[in-house]
Amino acid sequence: LPANVIEDFKTWIQMGAPDPRINQGVVVNPKVTPEDIEKGKSFWSFTLPKRAQPTLQKYKTWSDSPIDRFVASKWEEQDIEPAQDCQPSTLVRRLTFDLVGLPPTLEQGAGFLQDWKSSEQDAIERLVDELLDSKQFGEHWGRHWLDVARYAESSGKESDVSFPNAWRYRNYVIDSFNNDKPYDRFILEQVAGDLLQVNSDAQWNENLIATGFLALGPKSLAEQNPRQFQADLVDEQIDTTTRVVLGLSVGCARCHDHKFDPIPQSDYYALAGIFQSTETFYGGTRSQRNRQPSDWIRLPIQDPESAKPIMSRQEIAELKKELQERQEELLQARRAQRTGANTPGLNPNLLDQIVSQLRARIASVDDSGRPVSVCMGVQDRPAPRDARVLVRGEIDQPAQSVTRGFVQVLGNLPDRLPSNGSGRLEFAHWLVSNENPLTARVMVNRLWQQLIGKGIVREPDNFGVSGPPPTHRELLDSMALDFMDQGWSIKKMIRSIVVSRVYRLSSQYDPTSFEADPENLWIARGNAKRLSAEAIRDSMLTVSGSIDLSAPKSSMFASMGSAMMGPNGPQNVPLVLAPGGGNDDRSANLRRLLTSGMRNPTVNQFEIPNYHRSVYLPVGRNAMPRALDVFDFADPNSVTGTREVSNTAEQALYMMNNPFVIELSDAFARRLMQSTKDPQGRIDRAFELAYGRPATVEEINAAAKFLRKAKESQAGVASDEALFKAWSQLCQALMASAEFRIQN
Repeated sequence: LPANVIEDFKTWIQMGAPDPRINQGVVVNPKVTPEDIEKGKSFWSFTLPKRAQPTLQKYKTWSDSPIDRFVASKWEEQDIEPAQDCQPSTLVRRLTFDLVGLPPTLEQGAGFLQDWKSSEQDAIERLVDELLDSKQFGEHWGRHWLDVARYAESSGKESDVSFPNAWRYRNYVIDSFNNDKPYDRFILEQVAGDLLQVNSDAQWNENLIATGFLALGPKSLAEQNPRQFQADLVDEQIDTTTRVVLGLSVGCARCHDHKFDPIPQSDYYALAGIFQSTETFYGGTRSQRNRQPSDWIRLPIQDPESAKPIMSRQEIAELKKELQERQEELLQARRAQRTGANTPGLNPNLLDQIVSQLRARIASVDDSGRPVSVCMGVQDRPAPRDARVLVRGEIDQPAQSVTRGFVQVLGNLPDRLPSNGSGRLEFAHWLVSNENPLTARVMVNRLWQQLIGKGIVREPDNFGVSGPPPTHRELLDSMALDFMDQGWSIKKMIRSIVVSRVYRLSSQYDPTSFEADPENLWIARGNAKRLSAEAIRDSMLTVSGSIDLSAPKSSMFASMGSAMMGPNGPQNVPLVLAPGGGNDDRSANLRRLLTSGMRNPTVNQFEIPNYHRSVYLPVGRNAMPRALDVFDFADPNSVTGTREVSNTAEQALYMMNNPFVIELSDAFARRLMQSTKDPQGRIDRAFELAYGRPATVEEINAAAKFLRKAKESQAGVASDEALFKAWSQLCQALMASAEFRIQN
């Protein structure tokens, strides 16, 4: 035996050789007492939000907006002067990027400036309403939610098995934001949609897909111990749900009482009982790298593409016959394994994998051979049960059982959860109750952060004792109450923020302002923001005229089945029938896209033609397109309330050398050359498209000089081709500039 194993045995013997299976009498006594919990209820975020009225003197007439008045009251307290309003050309760009994640079209820019001359506020409100009503709104804001929902299309960890149906959850989120689904309903559906009353199959379909929120997380599918896998799965669900909805790290109480918040270990296991009484469906077939396969949930409404059979009745019959034969061989092999008999050619592990794959193929179609529409999600187990506390979180050290329940310090607790259900529905209702002090505050803070640049609580996933206090608590409470009073409408809350005067403050550098408030805690100026990875790519597609604003049917991952993701993309991709019947080339395309974008400098950075918005690009946990990865895309392995923002040489090299960027530069140049024959007019249009403003005289002269030199440098190239390449290089330079990817 290895030395470390021998040492483990010595330690075990010194402990008295206890049997870990016999641990019924162990009781873990919490250090967090009922008194600590009661005292903790007075912490600011654990108390219910209260209305307040700001008191103003100096800025009494600056604005009538409640948001503006709360912010201005802090200026008076801190003796700070606010910045001037930004220019209308800056504001229109700010609004379009913040609301739909795209640069303004030439028509939007011109129309806004024309309306601005008549009434500034009317111009703002008219454009805001137009953007809120566009389907691009849901694509942009849905992606913000996918960041915290740790959305990805593969399991991650060692095996990184693909999730071919994850895209349904992505589309559900986008549709929910576009339809302005009330936030409380949005949370109810994701945590307990399968348990809600419905009036139609369409609603039932949507609710089932929504529960994919709980199934999407990273998973160690190579884990051999099913108890360990289940404990880790439940832990990930608890941690994600509480961080996303409550802004609390309840998962920190898995092994011990929470180190900072008044959350005893028993609270964690009260929630664990709810999730242990819930079965998670994420798909997959058994293999050496997937030892924890699962079924999918069959949807009541089939995809329109599913009307055509993809498998004949004879093929189904042959598969069923083969399944029966393989099952008999598997039984024989297992019987021989137990008795020690010799059975040449019968490998139980291999047969188990084959049986799993055959079952999956048979289950993928109905009796007529039509593909079955399925989703990831959760369902209650038939027999709910309470969880036992695990000493130090170890599965082989169970202690006392804990009655299923919620986080005590937040109050509004039920007497007891029903014995005939998991308690997940009751938990979901508790999360979105108006008596919950956190849910509305946390979401309003997330909206504020995306629009203003920094949250009122600077750590959006940590509203606990160790987190930073709010800079404007009265404003946060006021908005949280408004959010609930207005039916939990996300669009109304966003609208109230972007039509405020605070939103339109200039971000231009002012030494006095920066010296008085270097971190801009009191929001006396705008925050310049670098665009997200998706917005940078979508902007290049837009200004080049290449963007496809339609939504793809599903995802490239949908054609992969449960393939494994290797260090250079998909490995052993099975022949999987695409939704709607027949094979397509998405599996090959996915391999090409992901291998071009791996964190592997030896792989050629090549991207397949894909001109849809970036929210529809495939996202594997261990593999993602280069355009996303290089510009600080959200880590899909965890809740990402705030993305990192870096400025690296790698980004500059990507913009200089990536074939996709060069292709879009060519398209941008073609668009300019087709728009007018006047060189100065082309330069002006290039700046309007790229930066949302006309070029200055100095910029026109510099661009003309650049074009002349770029053309002259191409010796031996035909004049027209040399001119085109010069324009392409100018377009690439504009897209590679800081101004292109900075939102002022």
